Amino acid sequence: MRHRIIVLGAGYAGAVAAGRLARRLDPADVDITVVNAGPDFVERVRMHQLATGQDLTPRPLRQMFAGTGVEVRIATVTGVGVDARTVTVTDHTSPGADQTDTLGYDTLVYALGSGWDPGDVPGVAAHADEIASRAGALRLRDRLARLTAGQPVVVVGGGLTGLEAATEIAEARPDLAVALVVRDGLGDTLAPKGRAHLRVVLDRLDITGYEHTTVTGVAADRVTTADGGTLPAAVTVWTTGFAVHPLARTTGLKLADSGQIVVDDMMRSVSHPDVSVVGDAAFVVGPGEKPLRMSCASGVPTAWQAADAIAARLTGGKPPNVPIRYYNQCISLGRRDGLIQYVTADDRARPAVLTGRLAAGYKELVCKGAAWGVANPTLRLPTRRHRVRYPLSA
Repeated sequence: MRHRIIVLGAGYAGAVAAGRLARRLDPADVDITVVNAGPDFVERVRMHQLATGQDLTPRPLRQMFAGTGVEVRIATVTGVGVDARTVTVTDHTSPGADQTDTLGYDTLVYALGSGWDPGDVPGVAAHADEIASRAGALRLRDRLARLTAGQPVVVVGGGLTGLEAATEIAEARPDLAVALVVRDGLGDTLAPKGRAHLRVVLDRLDITGYEHTTVTGVAADRVTTADGGTLPAAVTVWTTGFAVHPLARTTGLKLADSGQIVVDDMMRSVSHPDVSVVGDAAFVVGPGEKPLRMSCASGVPTAWQAADAIAARLTGGKPPNVPIRYYNQCISLGRRDGLIQYVTADDRARPAVLTGRLAAGYKELVCKGAAWGVANPTLRLPTRRHRVRYPLSA
């Protein structure tokens, strides 16, 4: 009997989960298949760099998983039948020659994550750009390259993505007039030292900040604010949040109000325990009874937890009991500056921060470490992988 494991999505969480499963389970007992819409692993935490003209190292998934026993299927997931334990996928073999298949599974790892959320503000979907995907970052890259000196760029959103986008664009293109529009205060979630450093960097990069400002409309050449004002914008970058992949709502799995799939502490769907959910798609209650935020910092630990729990169930081992918590928030502020905000387990700012070039180097190490962990999924293999035991434990 070969246990069929299908991993949907090969972002940080999905790729890490697949590699960790391959590291812990004997290939004689399991078939592990990763289904991903694109052929390459995308370093989502670097999309602001891609958008400003920097080239990223290609990371083909088939090359990453070569020799691990993990099969990579380049296809779009179009349906999940949790009662029948099937997944429907469409291969884009050639233009006009799509092929649809139905794959059966014994254990499913759902890691389709999240994407850009344009929300319901008029004009955003039609006129704004996003950096939540590689395709979006490349479109923004092309638009920025065509701008001439003095043209205005407006970044909407004061979260980590917005801060990184605004500072990266301003550093790469100091000839542009970059503005950052935030609904609350600049760096409100940071410690006082962090907020102070952020303002120093924004001033140095000549970024105009608009605090306590709500955008109510986006047009091709401007944004409109709640007070009736307008800001000129040759390009508007919308970074106000992420939305769960829409497929989650069609699965029949129990969802939270956020659209995320509700899981237990082993990352199993509370309605269908043969489905594990990792990354942004998972509604995970963390320290302080607060849901984990959508981020790489949350996604990778959920992948570790899910893979170890699956391996324990299949091999009769001990389930993991490692609480998922936060340690810091890493923010790049261009290539030569950064901000590391140390946080409590439930993601509240501590007084301590790291800033400047040292923080930029720290953030770069974190990004490289995350990519290295994905690109080397089965390095340091144990001397003996564990065999699957039947009957399986609950």
